[in-house]
Amino acid sequence: MPLLSCNMNLKDLDKMTSQMSNTGKMPVLFLGHGSPMNAIEENEFVQGFRKVGREIQKPNAILCISAHWETHGTYVTAMQNPRTIHDFGGFPQALFDVQYPAPGSPELAKETQQLITATQVGLDDKWGLDHGAWSVVRHMYPEADIPVIQMSIDYSKPPRYHYELAQQIHQLREKGVLIIGSGNMVHNLRRVAWERLNDAFAFEWAHEANEKMKQYILSGDHQPLIDFKSQGTAFNLAIPTPEHYLPLLYALALKEENEPLSLFNDKPVAGSLTMTSLKIGTH
Repeated sequence: MPLLSCNMNLKDLDKMTSQMSNTGKMPVLFLGHGSPMNAIEENEFVQGFRKVGREIQKPNAILCISAHWETHGTYVTAMQNPRTIHDFGGFPQALFDVQYPAPGSPELAKETQQLITATQVGLDDKWGLDHGAWSVVRHMYPEADIPVIQMSIDYSKPPRYHYELAQQIHQLREKGVLIIGSGNMVHNLRRVAWERLNDAFAFEWAHEANEKMKQYILSGDHQPLIDFKSQGTAFNLAIPTPEHYLPLLYALALKEENEPLSLFNDKPVAGSLTMTSLKIGTH
């Protein structure tokens, strides 16, 4: 993957980040993004995204870990003006017409790169904002006036690697950066009940997995969530592939001891998906 050259030195970078307003520690979000149609539909889930956007202070920037950017190696978007990626098919033209022209932040990309020591992080100038990012962020910040960068998911690495990688960017929370994981806790498209797309019901295995996940989340017991492949049949059906689940681990890894956590949009869709989302922190 082509890398973006960056001539900024560490002194310049420190000057940039020190100029970020002191917002206090930003919360962390995991957003169940569901269907791309949530980008343009009016429903209780997008109302939930808007509500959480109103509840927290306006961030200086956003870093999103989306289920829809998988790479070999870890990358962050580092262009000034990320394109809006329509990475789906078979939807109405109105969805393809949506643009989310938020600026990027090469400076934040560079700082993220410097913070992570577990691996070499590449600066990407080709990707942009995929629908895992813009379909939810556009409801929270419709003016598109907040810089947004994405960090990719290295599909070759095990779950604990992702959890520990996320811990290395915790300092960004203190600099007004809102970190968002975007995916779905339960996500099995092969078992979707297409005839019940608008119904809030879950197959028994989906309900079991979602409830157990919530128990672990609310009790602060992250190890079973990291070791999700060993949690039995319900988890295996809920997470047939890990890309929608791993953003949850990124969010949980950033939770500090005794920090409050709340759930919202906690409903299933079409049998085999859940929109369960969470907010860590209070601001």
